[in-house]
Amino acid sequence: MQFPNIDPIAFQLGPLAIHWYGLMYAIGFFGGLWLGKLRARTQPWRGWSTEQVDDLLFYVVAGIIIGGRLGSTFFYNFDSFIADPISIFRVWEGGMSFHGGFLGVVAAVIIFAKRKGKSWFEVGDFVAPLVPLGIALGRLGNFINGELWGHPTDVPWGMIFPGADDQPRHPSQLYQMLGEGFTLMIALWWYSNKPRPRMAVSGFFLVGYGILRTAAEFFRVPDAHIGYLALDWLTMGMMLSIPMIVVGAVLMALAYKQGKMDVYDESGKKA
Repeated sequence: MQFPNIDPIAFQLGPLAIHWYGLMYAIGFFGGLWLGKLRARTQPWRGWSTEQVDDLLFYVVAGIIIGGRLGSTFFYNFDSFIADPISIFRVWEGGMSFHGGFLGVVAAVIIFAKRKGKSWFEVGDFVAPLVPLGIALGRLGNFINGELWGHPTDVPWGMIFPGADDQPRHPSQLYQMLGEGFTLMIALWWYSNKPRPRMAVSGFFLVGYGILRTAAEFFRVPDAHIGYLALDWLTMGMMLSIPMIVVGAVLMALAYKQGKMDVYDESGKKA
């Protein structure tokens, strides 16, 4: 199967070219905002207002963009940064790391929680189910760009990517879109649909993402300038995801042991 020849530029506004990759991020941000407001309206026991969700979006977007860019630079492209430090600001050329974006969101959650008088994990538990939609759309952007392809394969849906060679390869971007994107979103939405102990939803996200990302790494070709870190199968993506599984499992165990709930009554006070 030949990779579809998709123009990476979705449309142009005069001299400004709008790329599909950036457009996917924008749709993800607004989709997350809509989902957040839906949760605030339909689940008042969470103690969130739609105005707080609006404020939260600003922090999360800043965390994703800054953290994602810094993560891509320092985790995957440090040598290029040393050779050309200005490259870190050329976001339009691509280059975003999920793990860097995740750390950026963690920092944003901590700052937001402190300013709004909420606990870190109360905010984290609210944000976690909103994130996978953005992950799914980001992976779709990777697919449209024809980047981050998988290993050679003989499965019927294997694709020949122009930037690789003439071998059919796993469309690993779509695997990640379906796995750590939509599958994780559905699982998190279901799990968080009723009150859970504080930290449990955040822990579920870490475990779910870590497992699904690690699994996807077995199909995806590692970055050429990094390759395998050890054993001819251990990748940077795995190295950054496995600790997420461990931390997430610890958080879930502590959550159910402590049993603290973030549930509010109609007056806005904790029940």
